[in-house]
Amino acid sequence: MTTIEDIILQKDGRNISALRPYLPSNYAEEAADLILDHPGKALIVTGFYIVYAEAPETDGPPGAVAIGEALARIGYEVAYVTDKYSSDVMKSVAGDSPVIEFPVADHMESAEAARKILETEKPSLVIAIERAGLVGDGTFRNMHGTDISEYNAKIDHLFEQHPYSVGIGDGGNEIGMGNLRDEAAGIDRLPDDPCVTQTTKLMIASVSNWGGYGLAAALSIKKGANLLPSLETENAWVQATYEAGAVDGPTGEHRAYVDGFRLDEYNACLTDLHEHVNVALS
Repeated sequence: MTTIEDIILQKDGRNISALRPYLPSNYAEEAADLILDHPGKALIVTGFYIVYAEAPETDGPPGAVAIGEALARIGYEVAYVTDKYSSDVMKSVAGDSPVIEFPVADHMESAEAARKILETEKPSLVIAIERAGLVGDGTFRNMHGTDISEYNAKIDHLFEQHPYSVGIGDGGNEIGMGNLRDEAAGIDRLPDDPCVTQTTKLMIASVSNWGGYGLAAALSIKKGANLLPSLETENAWVQATYEAGAVDGPTGEHRAYVDGFRLDEYNACLTDLHEHVNVALS
């Protein structure tokens, strides 16, 4: 039987599925269970800056909002966290939910900023989707190994200070991938120096947005209602991020693609997830 994990790992162009044997077979369900065990307020972190394009990418914010909308429908408060480099793109899809701008600062100031945000917002859990995480040498690196630290707030400190978290990534350098740092380091096409920042639960996907949709699908099955966005909504989110200046991550081109996929190709995952959820709920 096809699983959520099968669906969100389709069209794997980065070999991220090589990490699948090291995760629970039902990792989407496990992440959903963690969330449902901690009702209240979720902080959802995203925003990945593409240095050579001088803009954030389209992967991340749509998946973040898919999770946020699903959680709002089942009674959670939701706020998004990013930095100044991605805040305009995040605001383009966040609707009425607040977008908190985390300062770009040194570790001491960042740790204090994280403490203040957690004290003020009092989240029951924090979720990262397609957010660069610190690697072993204390920098942030993109898929080419380029140091992108100058363009990244150290939001990792939120995850170091909160006991309940979910990370979603597609490349090995995102927050949460610290859970499988040793395993990822030896896998072809994944970083030699992967992210060190850990989360309580980790989800992998071929495209991080798809991981966000997969989490919404797992929540749907748990709650007995389809919480997934429609294809029209999904495409509107991607278009909104594009109009706010976001780019296609792998190419850096300013176009309404996600991780190199045209929208008709990109829609395949959400279409499959809708079918999976509808069958599960029938």
